[in-house]
Amino acid sequence: MTTSPVTSEQILDALRPIIDPDFGRSIVDLGFIKKLRVDGGRVSFDIELTTPACPVKAEFERAARERVAALPGVSDVAVTMTSNTRGRVVNAGAAGSGPSPGDILPGVSNVIAVASGKGGVGKSTVAVNLALALRETGATVGLLDADVYGPSLPLLTGVSGRPETRERRILPHEGHGLKLMSMGFFVTDDSPVIWRGPMVHGLIRQFLTDVEWGTLDYLVVDLPPGTGDAVLTLTQQAPLSGAVIVTTANDLSLIDARKGLAMFEKVSVPVLGLVENMSYFVPPDLPDRRYYLFGKGGGQRVASELDIEFLGEVPIDPRVVEGGDLGQPILVYAPEAPPAVVLREIAGKLARKLAVLAENAPKIADANITWVSS
Repeated sequence: MTTSPVTSEQILDALRPIIDPDFGRSIVDLGFIKKLRVDGGRVSFDIELTTPACPVKAEFERAARERVAALPGVSDVAVTMTSNTRGRVVNAGAAGSGPSPGDILPGVSNVIAVASGKGGVGKSTVAVNLALALRETGATVGLLDADVYGPSLPLLTGVSGRPETRERRILPHEGHGLKLMSMGFFVTDDSPVIWRGPMVHGLIRQFLTDVEWGTLDYLVVDLPPGTGDAVLTLTQQAPLSGAVIVTTANDLSLIDARKGLAMFEKVSVPVLGLVENMSYFVPPDLPDRRYYLFGKGGGQRVASELDIEFLGEVPIDPRVVEGGDLGQPILVYAPEAPPAVVLREIAGKLARKLAVLAENAPKIADANITWVSS
């Protein structure tokens, strides 16, 4: 008895029960199945995810292969996992002075602001490692150190020197697979930056409009601490997809974290969640013990009170400082260290939250916002 050739409809029906946990819908209904080909008993197709940081990528591939291989008439199944990062950009025709909003970071799908209400909470370290974690998933990532008065990117990445220019465009440095830009590349270590508000505003706008960022899935922006001129300029000028607030567990930092959240709400930037840095210390000789040096559960409590997601606790680890002083962030210096593991998990959460925001974009009433795939 000859088996009838399998049809594309049968293949899609076999794949339909696979549900994306973030969207709560079938990968078929979401349009993730691409380039479906049937050649006799040989079947091939792509599963195109909305972010390369999908945590169930391997599970999707396994389930799809098994379901299609079980169909009568199928002798071979080839599944290719791809991604097409979706993001938020501002329409080029939107009103405004100077360059139109569409001219600001036109090739960047998602701009993620990393902020803190006060300094000293490890915001820059978190920003650098989140960018690296996104890069590890296969995404193209840039990192903008927007702390004009205290730039730390050259130290944390080991990259220095004045960037080159081409046709009046500034070419970002590259380090650890990231595109990098910082005020620290233009000044020496002992040169104080003494600028007033208008000068800061101009520099930040130049970093947004005159740097050749190219095509990026994510641009992580390390904001200055607090809610001063530089922060407000960035939140108003950059097409931010969302913000992450970094704090420690002590009450003073948490008070300032609330101020940061209020600022983002006023400028209509969605807050993706809160990260509690330097949460606890685990002694090397007592791996089962945790010492909460700055208090316990403060970040979780504030996130709950403010109705935002608590993204995770990043533990204290001396290797974070050791690596940072050598220009090697913890994801490079000690990739399996507990802080590196937690930061990867947080980056995955951020990528998935941004993908969900993009998928639900038609429900967002904003005439100047369009959601696109890069």
